[in-house]
Amino acid sequence: MLIRAGYDIAFNAPNPTPLLLMLSIHPEREPDLQTQPQMMFDPPIPAHHYRDAFGNVCTRVLAPPGLLRITDQFTIADSGEPDLHAPDAQQLPVEELPDEVLVYLLGSRYCETDRLSDTAWSLFGHITPGWARVQAIVEYVHDRISFGYEHARATRTAYEGFIERRGVCRDFAHLAVTLCRCMNIPARYCTGYLGDIGVPPVEDPMDFSAWFDVYLGGKWYTFDARHNRRRIGRILMARGRDATDVAISTAFGSAWLAGFEVITYQQES
Repeated sequence: MLIRAGYDIAFNAPNPTPLLLMLSIHPEREPDLQTQPQMMFDPPIPAHHYRDAFGNVCTRVLAPPGLLRITDQFTIADSGEPDLHAPDAQQLPVEELPDEVLVYLLGSRYCETDRLSDTAWSLFGHITPGWARVQAIVEYVHDRISFGYEHARATRTAYEGFIERRGVCRDFAHLAVTLCRCMNIPARYCTGYLGDIGVPPVEDPMDFSAWFDVYLGGKWYTFDARHNRRRIGRILMARGRDATDVAISTAFGSAWLAGFEVITYQQES
């Protein structure tokens, strides 16, 4: 199947302001592209692209004073298959984990493993390690947090989401990631496009989405605590320890979001 995706985002800055953007798709999805993405700036400005320590494509620009509009659209091929389901996937002992995944066991800015470790073990310690334990965590987070765009807060941590019991998709992902790490399951935060493909459409405006991956049996698997169902058509943009590593924009100065539109839908072939 083909998916059409893109964005139209604007910032307003009173002075020249450096911006770090993470709006490109992840390099592992580049072979699926049917049209070449082209990040456009209005007014035109130079842009520098590089890959960070997690393999994400980052873009550096100097936003001029006033309004800066950033747009892109592309078509990408997708298998049309839902997220992988592997109920027999086993949890590996920490001593057998590859070196490169250990970072995804550690606490991070939004994932306070130290504050939730006792809670995690009391809730999930009796559940068989592996897929069943991760699914139990997903179901718990899905039921505990109430979703609403009006609940969005950029500074909310996993522990605060656990206490407040409300949030947006990033809060579901942060809490699930944290609880997995507390149970010695490597978990990483992901962000990207997720359209209403194979599910009833919703009236809410389209946004980027957050989900997470866990490392079981030597492979990474995708889970989604907000939706708690296997979905079709995820387009990965970036992944890291938490939202700090994958923020769509970081301003080194004053720059306010002045416009935001995201599209992603199944395209007729």
